[in-house]
Amino acid sequence: MVQLSERPGTKKITSLQQKFIYEINTMYDAENRFLEAQQMMWQCCQNSKLKAVIEPHIPETEQHIENLKQILTIFGEQPQRITCDIAAGLISECQKFTLLSADNSKIVDLGLAEWHCKIEQLEITCYRTLIKVAESLRGEVMLGQNQVVQLLEQNLRQEEQTAQKLEQLMMQLVQEAKQPEAKATVKNR
Repeated sequence: MVQLSERPGTKKITSLQQKFIYEINTMYDAENRFLEAQQMMWQCCQNSKLKAVIEPHIPETEQHIENLKQILTIFGEQPQRITCDIAAGLISECQKFTLLSADNSKIVDLGLAEWHCKIEQLEITCYRTLIKVAESLRGEVMLGQNQVVQLLEQNLRQEEQTAQKLEQLMMQLVQEAKQPEAKATVKNR
């Protein structure tokens, strides 16, 4: 079980607004981790179409980080990276997979696309939930509620667009990854 003492800077959550701020800070951590991961993915991948999906999402992720900072400012809070264990775990698994498949660039590319897709799905779920909570805070202490929702919706739309592009590319990457296996089977006969 996680102890609060293991999470410096975190305090007990006793209100919906504190929950929301906590989750914005964990998303802030996740987006920073994902930014670093995307830069690594872009460097590791060989497929030009995959690079073409990752490359424009890097500045979008930088904007997501800025949007989260802006949301925290609206609440009078400073950005604080509260460790997002799910993000850290996804990135760790992606790095492990990349090392294990390093001898086959087509498998690396397929794996990077799959891991990136998993990351996007996590972000989509988180942003949808954050939007619902932000909307429920309407009329409470949240003066910039409309702006908060707009910033979260902007992040959500970009994550959904990137996920859609990755999903469309996935079957092509699967087919490309199968090609070396077919050649190896023919040679072994």
